[in-house]
Amino acid sequence: MNYGCRHHLPQFRFPRRVGVGVLCCGLAWGWVFGAGCPLRGAENPPSASAQAAGPLLPESLQPFIPTRNLWHIMIQGGPLMIPIAFCSVIMVALTLERMVSLRRGRVIPKPFVRRFLEQMEDGALDRETALQLCEENGSPVAEVFAGAVRKWGRPSVEVEQAIIDAGERVTNHLRKYLRVFNGITTVAPLLGLLGTISGMIQAFNALALSDPTGRTRPQLLAEGISNALLTTAAGLCVAIPALILYLYFLGRVDRLVMEIDSLGEQLTPLISAEEMGNRPAKPGKSRRSRQETAGVS
Repeated sequence: MNYGCRHHLPQFRFPRRVGVGVLCCGLAWGWVFGAGCPLRGAENPPSASAQAAGPLLPESLQPFIPTRNLWHIMIQGGPLMIPIAFCSVIMVALTLERMVSLRRGRVIPKPFVRRFLEQMEDGALDRETALQLCEENGSPVAEVFAGAVRKWGRPSVEVEQAIIDAGERVTNHLRKYLRVFNGITTVAPLLGLLGTISGMIQAFNALALSDPTGRTRPQLLAEGISNALLTTAAGLCVAIPALILYLYFLGRVDRLVMEIDSLGEQLTPLISAEEMGNRPAKPGKSRRSRQETAGVS
């Protein structure tokens, strides 16, 4: 009952996992917005000594370097900067959603799991009560428990197969939207490359049709190439954090699934036919135990 997980990864506490996700989001937006931050020299006027020494770059090349703000960079990057920016917005939104949905307390609530297994060991729950408790809780681990409870009194092989089937459904639900991160990792660099290629074509066309009496051809070529490379840089700034987030959330899902698998193995001998024949039933405690378990679910 491994649901596709091969290796056991160490368990981390929730604040550390949230910190990693926030760090990845900060890197994603820091790389994008950091490229558009104004230079210090653009905000503060240069000193008299700096003015006397002259500009660091020729005046003819200074207007062609897009380092003023993010909006200026997006305009010079061309229309393909719009889908790249849209990919970054989707990435941040799904990151926040996955950080909330994959919280350990939401996937595997400890009070419910502890009380449920304790009452199952004591024989204080019958089939109907246990199934109703799992349905009322609604967490992924409760869905796996419900799949096992439906095979109450069956051989252990059938109970294990029910846990495997329920675990596969839960795993698919936990991995929801992870393909979007993988898609952004693939699509964003391709959009940037397409923007660079189209920008290079436009630059060489402008160079071929340029007026010999105007700006020099090296200046026109440098302007076109600098604008064309903006889309590639933007695509990589979105794709790299998306890949990091994809691997991070995939590892978190694997850890949660392995823990659910371990809890399912603890439940199997408690409801299988082999164990039920050797354990006396205690139906008098079912109603009280249901109320106690519902109070912590």
